[in-house]
Amino acid sequence: QLRLVESGGGLVQPGGSLRLSCAASGFTLDYYAIGWFRQAPGKEREGVSCISSSGGNPKYASSVKGRFTISRDNAKNTAYLQMNSLKPEDTAVYYCAVSSRWGDYGLGSCILDDRPLLESEYDYWGQGTQVTVSS
Repeated sequence: QLRLVESGGGLVQPGGSLRLSCAASGFTLDYYAIGWFRQAPGKEREGVSCISSSGGNPKYASSVKGRFTISRDNAKNTAYLQMNSLKPEDTAVYYCAVSSRWGDYGLGSCILDDRPLLESEYDYWGQGTQVTVSS
């Protein structure tokens, strides 16, 4: 059974850090692009970051650029989102998703036609992990 499980969320003070993990089971992440999304209360889900199967060409939303870092460890079948300098506006449920779409960088590219993949272009999703940034 294909499954993605996020972990690492929690309550952190402004300026703090968290590292989210996205563990895959039932399939290998090697040929998949990985995306991180988030949904704050009362808001639509938005893309945060993505990384292609090669591990190169990570992309970030402008709101997190310079603070968040996406990475992947195919040997562990896990992806990560390191979040530093957290702000209250980062509070949301964070989701990881994977896509095997052929894009600008080949199979498992998170960039298609010079833009990050849309939500609808991801194949599988995790259940989400809550991140709360508050003093």
